[in-house]
Amino acid sequence: MKNIPKINLGIVAVSRDCFPVELSKKRRVEVAKECKTKNIPIFEIETVVESEKDSLKALEEIQKKNINALVIFLGNFGPEGPTTILAQKFDGPVMFAAAAEEKGSDLFKGRGDAFCGLLNTSYNSELRNLRPYIPEYPVGIATEIADKIGDFLPVARILCGLKKLKIFSFGPRPQDFLACNAPIKPLYDLGIEIMENSELDLYDIFLSVKGDPGIKAVAEDMAKELGRGNKYPDLLEKLAQYEVALTRFIENNLGASEFAVFANKCWPAFENYFGFVPCYVNSRFASRGVPISCEVDIYGALSEYVITCATELPATLLDLNNTVPSDMYKENKDKVGSYKADDLFMGFHCGNTAFSCLVDAEMKYQLIMNRLLESGKKPDITRGTLEGRIRPGDISLFRLQSTAETVLRSYIAEGEVLDINPRSFGSIGVFAVKDMARFYRHVLLEKRYPHHSAVAFKHAGKTLFAAMKMLGVEDVSFNQPKGKLYRSENPF
Repeated sequence: MKNIPKINLGIVAVSRDCFPVELSKKRRVEVAKECKTKNIPIFEIETVVESEKDSLKALEEIQKKNINALVIFLGNFGPEGPTTILAQKFDGPVMFAAAAEEKGSDLFKGRGDAFCGLLNTSYNSELRNLRPYIPEYPVGIATEIADKIGDFLPVARILCGLKKLKIFSFGPRPQDFLACNAPIKPLYDLGIEIMENSELDLYDIFLSVKGDPGIKAVAEDMAKELGRGNKYPDLLEKLAQYEVALTRFIENNLGASEFAVFANKCWPAFENYFGFVPCYVNSRFASRGVPISCEVDIYGALSEYVITCATELPATLLDLNNTVPSDMYKENKDKVGSYKADDLFMGFHCGNTAFSCLVDAEMKYQLIMNRLLESGKKPDITRGTLEGRIRPGDISLFRLQSTAETVLRSYIAEGEVLDINPRSFGSIGVFAVKDMARFYRHVLLEKRYPHHSAVAFKHAGKTLFAAMKMLGVEDVSFNQPKGKLYRSENPF
């Protein structure tokens, strides 16, 4: 995926002047060696930071190596001042970790006391308003620290990605979809740029690329991807023209940013002018790490991008759509396992999910739009969805959202897509999340979240939760297990 940052990770050791500097350096070398063994690419900073001048020297070395995410490693107690000055002046995500003592026979000359020193570093971080990544247990021997650094990598990708992200939006939210409308001020607080455009702008760029030589190649690629699922071959050239138009728009408007996502108006006027629904094109951009959210859902597009960075996999945006009928639940008891009936729901959207994430994907038409715009007759302008059953496997539900008062909040829930035929249309699947009913009532409804949820096709809760903390999101909800009450839950 070209639309997510490449992380150049560096590790720098710090050492308190009354402790052996060689101890900290030796332990850094061991951590870097373990990272290499675990295929975690990392650059060693040769400067060991003992003083403020060392912090500046280390920064020079960091800049020369183009490092954009930094592990500050306390090989011994460490100097909290120079350590946090380095973190403050480094322009990127920072992780703090500390060395555990290795041998009971070496607790005189070989004792580092980093367990103690990290406490002072934490206090100093608060004084400097820093939000470092600190693992759940940030102390360990070399192999353990390497594993924790591996956990930091996707978190760093999220933070670096958002810092250089631009969101392109086209059109206002559709009527009755005000739930997807939220203030954009928090986007700027996160360092994200946004460029808002009209539907007329979108139509204009579509027309401007008519006859572009790239259209034929894109149409051929679409036909190859769809294979037997290419039910409307006559439509591919129009869809390819739209794809080329959006690609050219990114190239011409990215400006000072490096990464882009879209939040586009997709109905009801769209179909009358463009002559198709944009769902399949949206799915192809998602495959390349460029989510395009439906219904101008700006925070939906942002949420999709966050999980794309977290997983390095395509994301999708689905309606938390409908319940699973009791007869389907009973018929599939062997596949449902220990899930309760109200743990299940169907995730659905018109057809924006990447081809690789669907079973037996086909190009079809949008049934709901067909009712609205073509009175249920033979589809023409409502063609262009990518439909199929969402592939069974692990998923994470996620949304980062602004409230009307411009406060960011988020939710995360891990679950799975079950191998059950949903017997319906669109990109759709039967989802299972433990204690979903209570999560639905006391998080999604209680905290006024909209109907769209970003979906990651793996369990990514650990990464997402850590990233939200580093972004300063204080309200991060998750599905509470039975026996642990939500604040709003009736205990009786």
